[in-house]
Amino acid sequence: MNTQVVLITGALTGIGRATALAFAKEGSRIVISGRREEDGKKLVAELRKLGAEAEIRELRRALRRRRTSLSG
Repeated sequence: MNTQVVLITGALTGIGRATALAFAKEGSRIVISGRREEDGKKLVAELRKLGAEAEIRELRRALRRRRTSLSG
């Protein structure tokens, strides 16, 4: 089980999107994050068409919760 897992934040446009597509072509498992859920779903579908395992995660809320729990 040597499948590379890649987390890409800001994956919906520009360099992040290009990076996600490049890793998809290499057969990596991809987790993307971005601000627009609908655009994220479209990108996940595109990545899957290229044969990649892909999913979208909402990281902003998780990070906010983590910061709150750390600050006491």
